[in-house]
Amino acid sequence: MLASPPSAFPPGFRRGAWRGLARAYATLGRTADAENARREAGGDTVVRGSLFLTDGSVNATDGYRFVPPELVEVAPHIYSARGYDFADISFIVTSEGVVAVDAGTTEETASAALAAFRKVSASPIRAVIVTHAHWDHIGGLPALLGPGTQVIAQARFADELAKVNEASVPFRFFFGAKARKSYALAPDILVDHPETLTFGDTQVVLAPVHGGETDDALLAFLPGRGVLFVGDVFMPYFGAPFVAEGSVDGLLAAIDLIRSYSPSLLVHGHAPLTENFTVATLKPLRDALAMARNATLAGMHAGRTLPEILGENLLPESLAASPNAVLPYLLMRDNLIKRLFSQRTGYWKPDGEGMEVYSPAELAAAVNLVGGGREESFVEAARNLTLRGDFGMSLEIARLGLSAHPESHALAEARRKALEGLRVQNQFDPFKLIVYSEMQNEPLPAAPP
Repeated sequence: MLASPPSAFPPGFRRGAWRGLARAYATLGRTADAENARREAGGDTVVRGSLFLTDGSVNATDGYRFVPPELVEVAPHIYSARGYDFADISFIVTSEGVVAVDAGTTEETASAALAAFRKVSASPIRAVIVTHAHWDHIGGLPALLGPGTQVIAQARFADELAKVNEASVPFRFFFGAKARKSYALAPDILVDHPETLTFGDTQVVLAPVHGGETDDALLAFLPGRGVLFVGDVFMPYFGAPFVAEGSVDGLLAAIDLIRSYSPSLLVHGHAPLTENFTVATLKPLRDALAMARNATLAGMHAGRTLPEILGENLLPESLAASPNAVLPYLLMRDNLIKRLFSQRTGYWKPDGEGMEVYSPAELAAAVNLVGGGREESFVEAARNLTLRGDFGMSLEIARLGLSAHPESHALAEARRKALEGLRVQNQFDPFKLIVYSEMQNEPLPAAPP
């Protein structure tokens, strides 16, 4: 399907729009229309009353999808295949063939994205630029390769790939059942300094950076078109949460370099990043993140704990003049603080965390004593916390309760309700939604195309 980005309706809320229509039709007595709208919104997610609005979907077979499948012309002769995979795959049409940017997680998803693009262009793929060595950007490469196709990556690609292959990441709800646990790839061209490649009528400036997510980030700028592909340099998690990577300073330096190119459009590796982290946000976002970085480091030097620093809810006054940068900043702020805290402290924390380590069973036994050994004490606490909207603490109490009372149906139900609350609460935080969905073993159906 060939589509253009919506201009009148905020992106990412198609499920919410259908849900609203379902209620409106029901109020008007239009039962058939209401039922159709419920199906479009995800069916049972509406019937059960769970307030899911996001376009995202997740299940054990396909993994997570940010949006329904669509091919978007982001700029003249530049297309992004979104929703076929966890990550987007872009195609640049030149007078001497196609240059692809990234390759998705599996050959199946990359083939589906390529098939959608083939309705636009039959030109051969001359090169594939890999923005970094993460699973969801390299796994589908074989589907894009043809005779003479060159694979281009940053010089530190092998080091990052080693981290990826060593990482312990739950792949099932992230990337789907067909994702591999390890990858092997030897790029044809490794870029260790800024250089320019020419493909017919199109110049591509390649610039290696130490970005916000990985050490092997590679920017690809088309000066003749003003489009800059940034991969996951702006990934709000500052590296995959399960992997020892990510650099706040790397992101700040990358923003400085990006601004020096004066691009008119940034194309990221995932649709929501392209929609939120725009050229207009670059300077105010950089200033706000630098402030948060400095405040976090100062707090750490003062011996403040992670919860204390997070609890300050740092919001720089400078953002008042740049409202379009507020959401991107908020998407990054807490993860920036957590990443810095993880990288700059030892395994003993200022509040004593890590000095003594207890298993869930040991903690459950201690809490069980506080509750007088009664299953009902755990159930009541978990239920009350859920009613207050404190789903994370409710989940913890239910988890400890089940460790002490593993046969309890009431605690199992309390755990389910806590996880459902966390899924709804974090529906626009895809990584948390994925993890909580996997913990609950509960899919979220796809939103309408």
